[in-house]
Amino acid sequence: MRAAYDFSPLYRSMVGADHMAELIQNALKGGGGGDHPPYDIEKIGVHAYRITLATAGFRKDELEITAEPNLLVVRGRKTAEGAAGHVLHRGLAQRDFERRFELADHIVVRDAAYADGLLTIELEREMPEALKPRTIEIGRPAGGTLSRLMDTRRRPRKAA
Repeated sequence: MRAAYDFSPLYRSMVGADHMAELIQNALKGGGGGDHPPYDIEKIGVHAYRITLATAGFRKDELEITAEPNLLVVRGRKTAEGAAGHVLHRGLAQRDFERRFELADHIVVRDAAYADGLLTIELEREMPEALKPRTIEIGRPAGGTLSRLMDTRRRPRKAA
């Protein structure tokens, strides 16, 4: 049994909440590609994360990582390879996959590595300079931009 959530109060009081509500609804739906391949998400620092996918049976050239705004897509595509012998049992998953990860704002992919059947993707939150806190110097009222602006508003306009 799944509960339906009404996010309309967010829309009344927050601009841009529709994106957040969509993320929450998608997370509540679950799904998103089943459980293949299994993965871990770790927080490895204040602003750093690591995603590790178990991709046993795939070669490095059969994996593709695509970073889009607020989305990371990992794909595995098996290439046709000639079987050297008759396989009696195949326990390793050999099917193609696509795994999508919704990323928060300002999360960027820093690095990716593949070793021992594990694909590791390093992510980091990168705040733009415009969003970082900054100190504003308090200037003198006389001669500043604000006082010049106020002076032009007080003066009557000349008729043309």
